[in-house]
Amino acid sequence: MPAPQSFPVKPSLTLKRRLNAAPEKAYAAWTQPAQLARWFGPDGTCDGSIKAELDVRVGGRFRVSFRTEDDEYHEVSGVYREVVPNEKLAFTWAWHTTPERESFVILTFRCDGDGTMLMLHHEQFFDEAARDGHERGWSGALAKLERLFA
Repeated sequence: MPAPQSFPVKPSLTLKRRLNAAPEKAYAAWTQPAQLARWFGPDGTCDGSIKAELDVRVGGRFRVSFRTEDDEYHEVSGVYREVVPNEKLAFTWAWHTTPERESFVILTFRCDGDGTMLMLHHEQFFDEAARDGHERGWSGALAKLERLFA
């Protein structure tokens, strides 16, 4: 009998942040375009350059674009797969320059005293370099989100 075929595990990352805001405010920061435009993007994202289109429902699409200080244009889009208001968002994630490299993001929002414990899990990266780049980007963005609620 042949050995079962194994498939390589694609890289993933998990980041946690405690936000000084109730889960509904933290959730709104991800689901309301004007809120998301206040913090999204890695360090070096130009103020005022963030544009967000969000149709937050299962099957709804999102698109977010921004420019970095080196005048590089970035655009990411995806489809919401799970939406539980104030608790969970799950969506596909693909950059406009590499649409074939679709990955998957799961956000959970848990009440933590008078704040929220946010967990971001991003999986199915193309390779470790993509994961490492996203870890830097998400870390910078989440630091800005933390400052928004400081």
